[in-house]
Amino acid sequence: MTPQLRPLFLLATLLLSFLATTMSFATAAEVTVKIQTPGTGPLVTASHRYQSHVTLYIANADGTKTPSGWSTRQSDGAARDAPFAFQPGVGLIEGWSEGVLKMNEGERSWLGVPSEKGYGARSMGSQGGGGFWIPANSDLLFDIEILGKEGGAGAGTKQDL
Repeated sequence: MTPQLRPLFLLATLLLSFLATTMSFATAAEVTVKIQTPGTGPLVTASHRYQSHVTLYIANADGTKTPSGWSTRQSDGAARDAPFAFQPGVGLIEGWSEGVLKMNEGERSWLGVPSEKGYGARSMGSQGGGGFWIPANSDLLFDIEILGKEGGAGAGTKQDL
């Protein structure tokens, strides 16, 4: 390598190193979908409204989960089964929309949402009171089952939350 090209080579190496570091931070904020039960229906799209059963947990750094106090399932503490109606991209946290768009109707999955794509630095709910609580900067874990399109067969009773 010629002496004239060394500074350029050094600059290019530093730039690539910086980009690699930046990209590794970007992947830390990815939404994950881990299938519990595969769905047999079509892929969820942003053009429809869906019914779902959901239980929300706070994902702890040690891999455990803490119930947030919000569920639409009677088996997970709700007063009765009351499906949650939603349309991807409409009034939802970014991570929810991103994750459900990777799911099929009928699918039940663990949807992992990093704080950056959830509520970020905002706390939600009522700490120590009734209802749910999500501390600021919490990574979220949703146990979500897409029941089907709203008004479709098997969609259940409507409840907007």
